[in-house]
Amino acid sequence: MTKSDPAPVYGTVARLLHWLVFVLLAAQFAIAWTMPHIGRNARPEGLIAWHLWLGMLILLLAALRLGWRLRHPAPPAPAGQPAWQRRLARAVHGLLYAILILLPLLGWANACARPWDVSLFGVVPLPRLLEKGSHFGRSLGGIHSNLAIVLLVVLGLHVAATLYHQFVARDGTLMRMLPRGKS
Repeated sequence: MTKSDPAPVYGTVARLLHWLVFVLLAAQFAIAWTMPHIGRNARPEGLIAWHLWLGMLILLLAALRLGWRLRHPAPPAPAGQPAWQRRLARAVHGLLYAILILLPLLGWANACARPWDVSLFGVVPLPRLLEKGSHFGRSLGGIHSNLAIVLLVVLGLHVAATLYHQFVARDGTLMRMLPRGKS
């Protein structure tokens, strides 16, 4: 790929939402690994509260991002990219969207099954997805944790593919999502 033939890029909104979700996910995983164990008597305070708030923000941004993507399709893949890579990229992106929406929903439902009120940054109260004490809701905590590990694996594949395209294929794929400076 030459400077005179750049790969088509994502729009500003798509790039902004991508990197906002990236930063929030990094913060969310850091909090998740350092917060106290969520046992029977745990309270939604401190890092646990931050984990809930960031989860709700990630859910909101993921939904916005999905809505944006449905109305503003991704730019065409770089010329010469094999069809199997395009199909795999679509599948991985679809899986990422699904997990980014399902994971916070599971956490939200699990929090609702506890005697916790869920809100966005302690300001905007959110409705209960399940009744307090719901056994089903309590069981969703383990699924939430396991799905978080799946998310890390899928994100690892996403990053590995990006690095492959940047340093092996050299097809400009990474440049499509990087913030743009003044030209």
